[in-house]
Amino acid sequence: MPEDLATRPFTAAAALARGVTRRRLRAQDLWTPTRGVRTVELPTTVLERARAFAAVAPTEFAFSHVTAAQLLGIPLPYAVEDDCLVHIVSPTAANRMRRPEVRGHRGLEGREVVEVDGLPVVSPADTWADLGEFVGPGRPVGLDDLIAAGDAVANLVGGTWPLRRAVERRVRPRGKVTLTYAIPRIRLGAWSAMETRSRLMVVRAGLPEPQHNIDVVSHAGRWLGCGDLVWEEQRVVGEYQGAEFHTRLKDRARDGVRRDGIERGDWTVVEIVAADVFDRQCRAAKLRELAGHLGVSAHLLDVLAADPQFLAPAQFARPRRRRA
Repeated sequence: MPEDLATRPFTAAAALARGVTRRRLRAQDLWTPTRGVRTVELPTTVLERARAFAAVAPTEFAFSHVTAAQLLGIPLPYAVEDDCLVHIVSPTAANRMRRPEVRGHRGLEGREVVEVDGLPVVSPADTWADLGEFVGPGRPVGLDDLIAAGDAVANLVGGTWPLRRAVERRVRPRGKVTLTYAIPRIRLGAWSAMETRSRLMVVRAGLPEPQHNIDVVSHAGRWLGCGDLVWEEQRVVGEYQGAEFHTRLKDRARDGVRRDGIERGDWTVVEIVAADVFDRQCRAAKLRELAGHLGVSAHLLDVLAADPQFLAPAQFARPRRRRA
């Protein structure tokens, strides 16, 4: 086996041309991630699988939809993350790539393409618009999922205008109503999907909208940290405590030191966990706690409106024309 082939996916045809025998290509120490491709190591990450499929992809193509979102670091709901297919878009006039492990799409000419780790990938804004294909009753992506993904894309492209442009230049895009409704609710600065969901919760309940991940400073101007959700006027910081980074003992100890430092600077820190967002009883208690710190009467809260939302409000959809 030539040494350079052992470090990357390669096609069986290329190996045969280099003098590798067919028997060697059938050896059990090689993997076949897709027909005609071999690898020495089993591709396990999205990037590794994409590189394997790129070896046999058509001349004009780009990774799209779920695969593009994963390569770009755009957060997706678990139901979509579990999609094991590799999504590839090709020009409308070309044939779709048909393999069991691939879901082919058309319309490459209508999408912008960027390079990620040497691979062609549909741009962040166009990838966000493509997520509309997964929106709707019985489908895996909802309104809050789009807003969370939109926050991540806005950070990548510097605002929401590219997202709006990506939707407007499509001809009858799927999920257009929900995509259009989501755009004005997308904000810069959120570093995680749960920070976005926490912001949506408090705003829908009628509380003032916080800023994402801005500097928290003392009255003397000393930097105290960076808060997930920050109400500067009320000097309140909301900190989302995710299980991934805030459950180990050393993580909790570090968080405690950080919290003490912020509170000594005359700020109030309110911790938010997943149950506060997804469980109605916990959500109501957390909203009342925040209302007290923000100077808002708990009687003015709309706790039911703070529920996670899956679809755009019915009144937002355009009425359908009646057939003559």
